[in-house]
Amino acid sequence: MAARKTIDQAAARAAVIAVADWARAADLSEPDRTGLAAAVRMSARTLAQIAPGSSVEVRVPPFVAVQCIEGPRHTRGTPPNVVECDPRTWLRMVIGELSFADAVKDGAVSASGSRAAEVASWMPLFPV
Repeated sequence: MAARKTIDQAAARAAVIAVADWARAADLSEPDRTGLAAAVRMSARTLAQIAPGSSVEVRVPPFVAVQCIEGPRHTRGTPPNVVECDPRTWLRMVIGELSFADAVKDGAVSASGSRAAEVASWMPLFPV
């Protein structure tokens, strides 16, 4: 398997900052798809880079799914530890606007498995 490309932290932060106002304010129109996709993908891949492993899968459809956090590896079927949310919720957690616990409590994040909540310890990735 080829090594994954290293995510440039400055570029990832810049992509997130470019859409941060939209993430914070529900009344703003959605940013262009390219910019939104870049912010979501780069931030999720940053999580995978700083918390390497394959025990938790983080999904932010339709843009990205990454595996992260050390622990038992799954190889087939649905992984036992999954975190899934929409792009705005993901970015709100990434910038520190929303806590993982509150997002789960409000139903904005689906977190299944005993290790899924470990994602919270890595948030916010890019506080702004």
